[in-house]
Amino acid sequence: MKILVTGSAGFVGKNLCAALKNIRDGKDRTHPALEITDIFEFDIDTDLMLLDKYCAEADFVFNLAGVNRPVNTEEFMKGNRDFPQMLIDLLKKNGNTCPVMLASSVQATLKGRYAEGEYGKSKLAGENLFFAYGEETGAKILVYRFPNLFGKWCRPNYNSAVATFCNNIANDLPITVNNPETVLELLYIDDLVDEMLCALEGREHRCEFDGINAVICKDGRYCAAPVTHKVTLGAIVAALHEFSSQPASLLMPEIPEDSFKKKLYSTYLSYLPKEKISFPLKMNVDARGSFTELLRTDCCGQFSVNISKPGITKGEHWHNTKWEFFIVVSGKGLIQMRKIGSDEVLNFEVSGDKIEAVHMLPGYTHNIINLSDTQDLVTVMWANECFNPNKPDTFFEKVEN
Repeated sequence: MKILVTGSAGFVGKNLCAALKNIRDGKDRTHPALEITDIFEFDIDTDLMLLDKYCAEADFVFNLAGVNRPVNTEEFMKGNRDFPQMLIDLLKKNGNTCPVMLASSVQATLKGRYAEGEYGKSKLAGENLFFAYGEETGAKILVYRFPNLFGKWCRPNYNSAVATFCNNIANDLPITVNNPETVLELLYIDDLVDEMLCALEGREHRCEFDGINAVICKDGRYCAAPVTHKVTLGAIVAALHEFSSQPASLLMPEIPEDSFKKKLYSTYLSYLPKEKISFPLKMNVDARGSFTELLRTDCCGQFSVNISKPGITKGEHWHNTKWEFFIVVSGKGLIQMRKIGSDEVLNFEVSGDKIEAVHMLPGYTHNIINLSDTQDLVTVMWANECFNPNKPDTFFEKVEN
């Protein structure tokens, strides 16, 4: 299959082309039905003569090219109506009736706050051209009216509030929120690309519009990605400030699978400057070695790393409710446990050569001993709750008396 992507250097185009190349090169096997041989990338700097060739050979066209922030409003029609007309004319010239996807906008509804927008009018003009072309030639037409988009590689300070907020907060720049109660409908770039790949396989989601809202239905005139998120500006900014404080707090907020917060966090991270990609951790160092907290979570405890010098014993305490995993990743050691009130000592030899997790049980005093005379013992630890200095639930008692 040969695929033409116009607007390939834009936000959506870059993400789509990257996904198509992963499938073509066998790196992504989640779409086994797709056999992609060529990806024709066309953008504003591409030789126009190539577009004629691409329109002759393409088996599917993604028309993502468009104008949304022109110097003069007249450029809206030039980019969003006249270019689609040229694309249609070239397809006709070459007798190519392959499926065509058009990236339009919810503003083309011309409803509510979009009623008089020149951008929406130009997008609607482009839609009408493609629908007429489909009726004339029988070509399959897929018109997507995008809501607000966000995700990696989106240009900040352009036409995405989320991209601007992510970029500015990541780079310690000011942001402006006129009304934190304003609600945005947001479509994540990976969800959009997934939908576009479904369209390529003939499994697109159809819809009709109730005002500016897409309503998924089997035989709809339009197409839509089925997953979007409606979020206030205030909630977006609050989440981003929470993310930006993570290196200091070590607290990883709850980010459920497929949640908006998970997608926003990934987006935020893509805007971090080099000096923020790595950050120091506080090492608690003494003659025995060191202990460093790595990560805290809202409801799933904390992660730490413990380094014990040769011959050193650490621990010798027990907990009522807290329990832990000890995972030795380097060196050789001995973990010992004894149930409070019992004389029986449980011994577990551990090594970075055979990584395994050992439970530290509630009600058992425990320790970890570095058995080496020369090598540090490195242990990754997970506790089911974050350490609370006001209620440490930690009581000293030797394992062996």
